[in-house]
Amino acid sequence: MSSPKNNISIGLAGQQNAGKSTIFNMLTGASQHIANYPGVTVDKKVGNYRDEHGRVEVVDLPGTYSLTSFSLEERVARDFLLREKPDAIVNVVDASSLRRGLYFTFQLLEMSFPVVMALNMVDVAEANGRRVDSEKLAQLLGIGVVPTVGRKGRGKEKLRQTIRQTAREPKAKGSLRIEYDRLEEHIDSVYDVLSESKALAMAVPLRWMAVKLLEGDSEAFKLLNHYHKQPENVIELVRSSVEAFEEKTDISPGDYIVSCRDREASRIVDQCVEVINTNTVHVSEKIDRVLLHRGLAPLFLVLTVYLIYELSIVQGYKLTFLTWPALAWIRATVAGLLPDPGMLQDTILRSLPLWMVDSVNTLLNYVPIFLILFALIAILEDSGYMARIAFILDRVFHSFGLHGQSTLPFILGGVFTGGCAVPGIMATKGIPDERSRLATILTVPYMNCLAKIPLYTLLVNIYFTASRSYVMLFISTITIIMAMIIAKILTSTVLRGRETSPFIMEMPNYHMPMVTSVLRRAFDRTWVYIKKVGTIVIAVAVCVYVLLQFPGIPDDRMEHYQKRMDAAIKDFQADIQGTQYADLLDDEQGLLDLLNISARYREAKLAASTQEASRAVDERYEARYPELFPLLRARDAESRAISRSLRNLANERTTLRTQIREETIVHSYFGSLGKALEPVTQFAGFDWKINVALISSFAARESSVATLGVLFQEGADENIPLEERMEREGEAGGNTPLHALALMLFFALYPPCLAATIMVKVQTGSYKWMFFSIAFPTIFGLAVASGVFTFGTMLGLSGIQAMGAFYVLALITAIGLSFIRDPGWDQGGPRYTTKQEFTP
Repeated sequence: MSSPKNNISIGLAGQQNAGKSTIFNMLTGASQHIANYPGVTVDKKVGNYRDEHGRVEVVDLPGTYSLTSFSLEERVARDFLLREKPDAIVNVVDASSLRRGLYFTFQLLEMSFPVVMALNMVDVAEANGRRVDSEKLAQLLGIGVVPTVGRKGRGKEKLRQTIRQTAREPKAKGSLRIEYDRLEEHIDSVYDVLSESKALAMAVPLRWMAVKLLEGDSEAFKLLNHYHKQPENVIELVRSSVEAFEEKTDISPGDYIVSCRDREASRIVDQCVEVINTNTVHVSEKIDRVLLHRGLAPLFLVLTVYLIYELSIVQGYKLTFLTWPALAWIRATVAGLLPDPGMLQDTILRSLPLWMVDSVNTLLNYVPIFLILFALIAILEDSGYMARIAFILDRVFHSFGLHGQSTLPFILGGVFTGGCAVPGIMATKGIPDERSRLATILTVPYMNCLAKIPLYTLLVNIYFTASRSYVMLFISTITIIMAMIIAKILTSTVLRGRETSPFIMEMPNYHMPMVTSVLRRAFDRTWVYIKKVGTIVIAVAVCVYVLLQFPGIPDDRMEHYQKRMDAAIKDFQADIQGTQYADLLDDEQGLLDLLNISARYREAKLAASTQEASRAVDERYEARYPELFPLLRARDAESRAISRSLRNLANERTTLRTQIREETIVHSYFGSLGKALEPVTQFAGFDWKINVALISSFAARESSVATLGVLFQEGADENIPLEERMEREGEAGGNTPLHALALMLFFALYPPCLAATIMVKVQTGSYKWMFFSIAFPTIFGLAVASGVFTFGTMLGLSGIQAMGAFYVLALITAIGLSFIRDPGWDQGGPRYTTKQEFTP
């Protein structure tokens, strides 16, 4: 057995699109889990493996281009390295873009960590006509360099051996030191002052600290103030050094440091990279000539969106027919463990747990859809097409006053669905100008986040079964169109006059997605959804339960229902007078037990899928209830007559229980609010139940469907799916596809959820924008939904006809707005680089 002192921890660091995830999976296999870094929502992937010496913990750091303090990912990666001080760092570098990757490697070496370079995707580099001499590269850098192909598992054992060997070194020895020439004298002077603080010397590498201070790194100054006893002296020295250097060289220290690193990277690349085929055209470039063609790119994008919805929402929904029986069985099992139902009302010990189970089951039924959806998104990410989507959309964003860097927040928010507004809003930190950043923050919530999908799926499969694919394509694209319209309105009015800046985008190489990586991410993201259902949704369900059950119905109404039940019981007892069962069922408790047993028996018979299973149900109930079983399975004339009378009594009881539940909700706090809003929402076709569901969804979007699941109670005790229950009640109430369309549009434009609203406050630092993010979408969304429903009704349009008319109107409006020139934007259009074209 290995000794605990032989256990080590390593950090996996590298730039985005270098194949870091494949190296992580190659090293750790299935031994990994996802958490969060303290205080932030950035994913923290942790895995482990064992070698001949002991256990190795691997922490996959966020992909980032540098270790500055300009983005959340950069700060998270750097803080982890400084605080946790792993035994070694595995720097994953794309061999096909070595010069660019070295820029990040230099920063790791300056932090004095033992570094191992995983020179990944060497097969791609050779296919592109370049061969890297890994031994020469290791000699020049003074670190271990291991050629790898992560997606094929090549280089795994050699990498593990090099990691263990490097971790034994107490510090990075013999590694390359970047010389900054004319800046060196200033680095030395700052270094000398910093070395006076032992606390600072123990916390961070002092030469690295001196370089970061001269660069003007804000986080470095925070570290200085925290550890140094006289930070003001150091700050004054740094200021004077910067001024002296700029006066002498006419360049800032930060720019000069970048140029020195780039020069050193060029020198190393010239010595290590052999061009074996100068005429090679990258496969990625060949593919891009088609996928990014000016005329074809939008078509491929729309086709991609269509396929995602077709495969996940439409085809994936068919799998829910397999999951629902299992969820129904769970509900029945839980119900069997709880106190028996009362004659007209259940105790809170029964009603509250079943309320929570119904809320959760309604959402868990969509897990197959999310598995497919997340797998498709992972394929887009791994293949490299996701970045191309950003480039295609960037052209559109420029026309509506947004910035190219708005693309990532929109993708995270749910351009393809499956996103979340919270990380989308957080990602706006990287947008350099305030106008575009605010516009992006206020429009990201319009995207189809993960939590909106259950309601869309519910409505589509009730009202648009014959045209699911087209409706889902409408939902996926209309949100983008509406977001662009609103962004143009905002940037032309309340956000007008604020400066913007151009955007430079990087295009990664195309890669073949790995099945294991795709499946792992699909399961991981689905598990996050399941945990959300198990925490937030249950908490919201309890709150909604209280608001929908109290203060309860008036005593006189309850007395009315009790009299009706007593009359039905009296009729039943009259029917059984003179029979052998009269004495057995002469009291209400005995009759209640029979009704409950009869209900459970019917459920068990319905769940029995074979004749053998059905016989087993009969045998079990006959053995458990020998005296009552003849009434459950009537065979003679007397028992058949009593059984018919029992069914009539059970039907009356079910009717009364449903009416009591509905009247309880009507008289509840939530029901009263929903009723009070009906005079306004009636123009959009919303009744009080829809109002209640929408209000509850402000806490968490998923709660809309969970709340509907408990509002539409008729058939719930029989484990009938919510779609069927809503369809029955909708037909009786006159609901049409036009009602569903208005609801979908309002839900798409509805204010962000509570968590996203809080994030708006955090990112803008203003309560004004937080309240604006609630008020404006509510008014705008209700106006759109009311307009569509009112005019659709007046013109006699069907749901599909109204949908098509609104889509054309919105598209024409968006196109018209895009031609309104915005003088604040660079009219040159988006610019981007491939991974082979990097300029620091």
